[in-house]
Amino acid sequence: MKKRLAFLIIAIVAVFALVACGDDTDKEKNEETPDATNDTETDGDTFTIGATQIVEHPSLDNAFEGFKAALEDAGVNVEYDYQNAQNDQNNVKTISDNFVADNVDLIFANSTPSAVGALNATKDIPILFTSVTDPVSAELVEAMDKPGDNITGVVDLHPDSIKETIQFIDKYFEGAEVGIVYDAGEANSVTQIDLISEAVEGTSLTVTERTVANSSEVQQAATSLASDVDVFFIFTDNTVVSALESVIGVANEQKIPLIVGEPDSLAKGGFATYGIDYYTVGYRTGEMAVEILTGEKTAADIDVEYPPSMQLFINKEAAELQGVEWQDEWDDEAEFMETSDEEDEE
Repeated sequence: MKKRLAFLIIAIVAVFALVACGDDTDKEKNEETPDATNDTETDGDTFTIGATQIVEHPSLDNAFEGFKAALEDAGVNVEYDYQNAQNDQNNVKTISDNFVADNVDLIFANSTPSAVGALNATKDIPILFTSVTDPVSAELVEAMDKPGDNITGVVDLHPDSIKETIQFIDKYFEGAEVGIVYDAGEANSVTQIDLISEAVEGTSLTVTERTVANSSEVQQAATSLASDVDVFFIFTDNTVVSALESVIGVANEQKIPLIVGEPDSLAKGGFATYGIDYYTVGYRTGEMAVEILTGEKTAADIDVEYPPSMQLFINKEAAELQGVEWQDEWDDEAEFMETSDEEDEE
């Protein structure tokens, strides 16, 4: 009887031992599963991007939308801290300094002043710029194929854009006096003025300029030019484009064709542009962000890029309002846009 009891006790102990071993095995399996889950969670980490923009207008807004779309399409989880500087350089510095203090994972700098402010604030956090016309002159990078240690991006000026625009004006408005309004405090605008001066050489055109310091001066500058010029050319100057409605009003009232620097200004009421799609430029910048955030590349590994292409765009409604004589070849050469409903309502 004692032997049977002893055997029974041994058997019970053995059963518990097996159960315990099973529990340990299950624990090991369960411990492995969270590790695999943690790997997935690492891949799905949420990054913080500080987005700084000098001023609100359609081109910059579309670039930001394209940037966000690229990250979303890549499945990268992002939280954005979007800050608009309201065209105030003091705000640019404060915004950049705050991004650094918050230790964001990446800065998206949408305009030349925004990019300069970001680079002045940090040499460590990756910076991607767009809507920058000449990053070399702005001292953001040494050359297009020599990005900075923590900065690169996509410019918003196709190498042939200014040249093609001037040739267009010279062909269809021969002998015209071209009126230009720009902010001399914007580095990208000074670059474009230099390019215009070069492109005008050897043509029938002459150029008259007015400079402004802020958007409230744009209408007066345009009005002062109206009696002396045959064509307006408003390129991608942030200050002037943010108040483009003022120039459009003068152009329509005085029957002066308004050539603009990008399709978004065309949709607001410009007549023609050899322009780029800012959404596409922003999207490409977003693809660069994906490479950086996922650790595939650093900013220093990515050359600065030009827009992939440009196109002649024409707004027929604006052409009529501004007294433009229609040319049959435009039907085949141009892509047509209409003035947006939003602008019509305004």
